[in-house]
Amino acid sequence: MKFSTIIAVVAAAAVVSAETNAQRFARGLPPLSPARRGSGAESAKKSKPSSTSNPCKNGSLQCCSSTGSYGSDTNVDSIVNLLDIGNQVSKGEKCGLSCSHIGVGQINKCTGQTVCCNKNNWNGVINVGCSNINL
Repeated sequence: MKFSTIIAVVAAAAVVSAETNAQRFARGLPPLSPARRGSGAESAKKSKPSSTSNPCKNGSLQCCSSTGSYGSDTNVDSIVNLLDIGNQVSKGEKCGLSCSHIGVGQINKCTGQTVCCNKNNWNGVINVGCSNINL
């Protein structure tokens, strides 16, 4: 007799647990609390890497008004001499003038020359060790 009572109670509990909150409201009962089925992180959509990758493996992405090589461009030579940084720039090294740092998403908005510079930067006046980024 006791065994059949236990089975009846378990069966009734199973029926009650399958009951919706709408059915509980209809009977005048309070709603059940939400079932916790994990943190949601397991089923969250996994993000994919951006299709636009940073072309600068070593250095920073810059938008410069112009570029030139030290020793063959008079504008670059003038600024290098004015700042007295000739000992930090090699002859023939490409430099960017009037540069500003840009993010990968801003590459297409650069109205000058997009470059990757991996050496010194003097507050955007001149950046040293630059290479053109061709889009």
